[in-house]
Amino acid sequence: MWNEGYTSEINYTSGYYSELAPNRLKLALLSCGIDHSVPDRPHYLELGFGQGLSLTINAATNSGTFVGTDFNPGQVASARELAAAMGKPVTLLEDSFEEFAAAGQADQYDIIALHGIWSWISEGARNAIVDIARRMLKPGGIFYISYNVTPGWSPAWPLRTLLSEYSKREANGTLINRVDQSIAFVDKVIGANAAYFVQNPQLKARLEQIKKQDRNYITHEFFNAHWDPVPFSALADRLAEAKLSFAASANILENLPAISIPKGAHAVLNEIREPILRQTVRDYFVNQQFRRDIFVKGPRPIAPYDLGKRIDKERFILLGNPEACPEKINTVVGEVELRADIYKPLSEALAKLPGATGTVAELKGQKSLSKLMPAQVWEALLVLTGAGHVSPVSSSATPDEDEVAARGLNARLLERAEGGAGVDYLAAPKLGAATHVTRIEQLFIRALQLEAKDPVEHVWGILSAQNQRLVIEGATIEGDAENKAELKKMLGEFQKKRATYLKQLGVF
Repeated sequence: MWNEGYTSEINYTSGYYSELAPNRLKLALLSCGIDHSVPDRPHYLELGFGQGLSLTINAATNSGTFVGTDFNPGQVASARELAAAMGKPVTLLEDSFEEFAAAGQADQYDIIALHGIWSWISEGARNAIVDIARRMLKPGGIFYISYNVTPGWSPAWPLRTLLSEYSKREANGTLINRVDQSIAFVDKVIGANAAYFVQNPQLKARLEQIKKQDRNYITHEFFNAHWDPVPFSALADRLAEAKLSFAASANILENLPAISIPKGAHAVLNEIREPILRQTVRDYFVNQQFRRDIFVKGPRPIAPYDLGKRIDKERFILLGNPEACPEKINTVVGEVELRADIYKPLSEALAKLPGATGTVAELKGQKSLSKLMPAQVWEALLVLTGAGHVSPVSSSATPDEDEVAARGLNARLLERAEGGAGVDYLAAPKLGAATHVTRIEQLFIRALQLEAKDPVEHVWGILSAQNQRLVIEGATIEGDAENKAELKKMLGEFQKKRATYLKQLGVF
């Protein structure tokens, strides 16, 4: 089944994308010194919400009103089930972008977001998105978009073409069958030393990676009728029609030139005054494949004095063990070492504040950080946010309602985890977003909430009934006693290191 070339025979994978959270979007703009007009109770629209996990979690953990549209009825039904468990009102429509635009909506939104949509839809759908942004985004509003970009995808374009053409013209059976047949065929082409693949040997490794990936993801990534990576400049020109201007990357690390641009690129990029060209050239230096961009309808620079005051008010929370502060992080330019004399004491100082949370101003006032410059504290917090070691704290105006909604939503997600249909995320109202929680951890939480007499026996009963076994470091554990022994160790670790932390975030 197709909607303007976008497959709906198979539902898209269910995932949470933190870039869509309102406070993450605001933080990314603040990291670039760019102002916006989004209030604490935003009117939020997500285009193409998929299974609805990001939208419902964001609605549960934030104040404001949330709306979404997705043409796939199965995905809309799944999202509505989550929304019902959450309890807050959310508007979930089964409209294509063209239908949504043609309906003549009078609503004005503070935030419009779409993740992983633009590169896989028709020109008509793209025109509708631009029209929606032009007519429905408020002045000063935020527009988030992610998409495949050149030059990073350019060498793989013929690989995708070969996969898609074989599926359309030669393969048979269900869509999944055609996907597998196409992968097998391209593997034969590579094995027969086709010149293109000989001259581009990295594509053999990419096909090997494709073989291992979830087929639902592969179907939507490579087998839609439309697959159009574009240079950043082309996307920016299209969105300029809606009066949108590029403001920041939603990937916080990419807003920090010191760790996101190769050393040799700085001099070249600094010569370029025009921002669209500078971003386009930057993509060549890092061979960018996927961008997560924030545009603003009428962006304004924040005056330095005001910027300092806003930064001082930003509140962060430590995620997990302060002793696990990362020593290195991976960025688009490779592995970057973090200075132990900055990051370790900062992590420890945050851990000592009540609730392991504090504002930038409070951290700057800590005696243990007196040797650090204010700019170093701020940048280190941004880096640790990008690394997942700290997080901005929710600024929601309805924290009590958020906690109730998050617990309702999480109860449904925990139920899904029992049957293996869950996701590795739960709503965390303290963050205004989701936090990563593995399936085993979710089964432990469920057992504790049900006051199971023996949580290990409870969890093992669920797994064994589905003929499932634990896999540790790639090795499957056989035998009931061995699995229960491992679960007992895992429960001990969970109760010691994770349970209190997850409760603090409002997860359960």
